[in-house]
Amino acid sequence: MSPVALPHDVIGSGPHGVIVLHGWFGDRDSFRKIKPYLDGGAFTYALPDYRGYGQALDLTGDYTLAEISADVIALADKLGWETFSLIGHSMGGTAMQRVMLDAPGRVRKLVGISPVPASGVPFDDDSWALFAGAAQEPANRRAIIDLTTGNRLPGAWLDEMVDTSLLRSNETAFRAYLDAWARTDFHTEVAGTTTPVLLIAGAHDPALSADVMRATWLQWYQNAELLTFADAGHYAMDETPLALVSAVERFLAA
Repeated sequence: MSPVALPHDVIGSGPHGVIVLHGWFGDRDSFRKIKPYLDGGAFTYALPDYRGYGQALDLTGDYTLAEISADVIALADKLGWETFSLIGHSMGGTAMQRVMLDAPGRVRKLVGISPVPASGVPFDDDSWALFAGAAQEPANRRAIIDLTTGNRLPGAWLDEMVDTSLLRSNETAFRAYLDAWARTDFHTEVAGTTTPVLLIAGAHDPALSADVMRATWLQWYQNAELLTFADAGHYAMDETPLALVSAVERFLAA
């Protein structure tokens, strides 16, 4: 399918363009808690929805990383951004690497928030059944969110996350994107990359932990640094929004 400039929000009017890519469980509104604190004088942030999510809920596609990449590049072109940085949460962390490869010379910096590595994610049979079943079973979604935040957050928040996920993603896209982020391995393409990278891992996230970052991203990126947030799991945007904005904007401004 032909690339499309995805529906998006724009925050700020600063000279440094930043495209913010959401994860598997939510659309661009996943970043709602950090939006009020972003520095719109230094940066212009664009937050798109992938096909099958949010305002692109009914936009059909192949639901692959390559398609996300092509659509994000089309968005950058529409915004008139020759160069830009990328922030990616979870699935968005692997998608932003595809953008970097597909738009050589255009990506200034990468920020990964609990980001999936370019090698994908290995699953045992039981874990795969849990994740694959999440497309149709809300209880699976809740269990995954609870697991990846350390089984420590309020039930009302877990319910809100599940309800939002069901409302703002379509089942076909949701299931297809699981294969895209978990079973797509292109790490040999990123090995040796010099693009500056900031990785943020939550201490309460057993799935995409600091150890996973060290075994993957830090092996392949020459200019990567890792921060571990002691009070976060997989969703630093919700769990530690102020610390997240501070860390991200310090890195982007440097």
